[in-house]
Amino acid sequence: MRTILLSITLLLSCVGCSGCNDSKEHEEQPKTGTENMYSNPIIDRSLPDPTIIKAEDGNFYLYATEDTRNIPIYKSQNLVDWTFVGTAFTEASRPTFEPNGGLWAPDINYINGQYVLYYSMSVWGGEWTCGIGVATSDKPEGPFTDQGKLFRSNEMEVQNSIDPFYIEENGKKYLFWGSFRGIYMIELSDDGLTVKEGAEKMQIAGTAFEATYIYRKNGYYYLFASIGSCCEGVNSTYQLVTGRSQSLFGPYLDKTGKDMMDNGYSLVIGSNQRFVGNGHCSEIVQDKAGNDWVFYHGVDVKKPQGRVLLLDQIQWDNDGWPYVDNTSPSLSAEKPVFN
Repeated sequence: MRTILLSITLLLSCVGCSGCNDSKEHEEQPKTGTENMYSNPIIDRSLPDPTIIKAEDGNFYLYATEDTRNIPIYKSQNLVDWTFVGTAFTEASRPTFEPNGGLWAPDINYINGQYVLYYSMSVWGGEWTCGIGVATSDKPEGPFTDQGKLFRSNEMEVQNSIDPFYIEENGKKYLFWGSFRGIYMIELSDDGLTVKEGAEKMQIAGTAFEATYIYRKNGYYYLFASIGSCCEGVNSTYQLVTGRSQSLFGPYLDKTGKDMMDNGYSLVIGSNQRFVGNGHCSEIVQDKAGNDWVFYHGVDVKKPQGRVLLLDQIQWDNDGWPYVDNTSPSLSAEKPVFN
């Protein structure tokens, strides 16, 4: 297993690469190839740390770290053709609990009849002042109303408290979070807008990981996470990895049985000659044919500025482990089935 150097870890402090703002006009992305094929990148602009939801109106909505300021929102009917619809916040409504902080790694959910957007807020290197906040809206395209911070690193005593992920289990609501200082979880209130009174945090995974996402399948909980450096252009070493458990609360083990608390992991997506630094996946979406799809970001070596949006099918081997073909991003593939 690759050792994560201290210098890389420090570089990734409260990382979200918010310094890649692009004021170019957003456009729906044309696709090349045959009618039933798509090509990566799905959206050829910087959209790091994607999160996705199928909304009540039947459309998919995707949100990302604010390389487009105030958290960009895109809309699609088929996961391939996307239209920019606006931002979650404006300059007037933008969260303020971390002065001069960037809005990174959102996580979109539908809770109790409203859209709930968790977000990270940090300045680069602010490991003890960064934190996680929450905003709500009646519509997936917003506008979102900020409900303030859930907690800061120093309040939770977890350094580098970013990268939120929400999940429900047995009627209870939980938030997972963390970035290269351990992955943690804690129970939330019934509305998901505050930490439950008296709740205690629990560590789930070790210091190799950030960007948690958990997916239930066939009696297992699969913890997807990212390792390595996300934001060094063509030198980025980011990879998407996983472990699994029969309980939401762990232990999460890799294919060899090594615990993710001890930084064990199994590789899902690495690099190839076209895309490097690939990781921080979205929620898994199933199409009408029963195929599972995931978004994630990567660096296109042909255009290495920012981190573009990539899409691939997640498949499952005979032992139930997730993989993508060639363990790296596709250049082109058959489209998801929604007809």
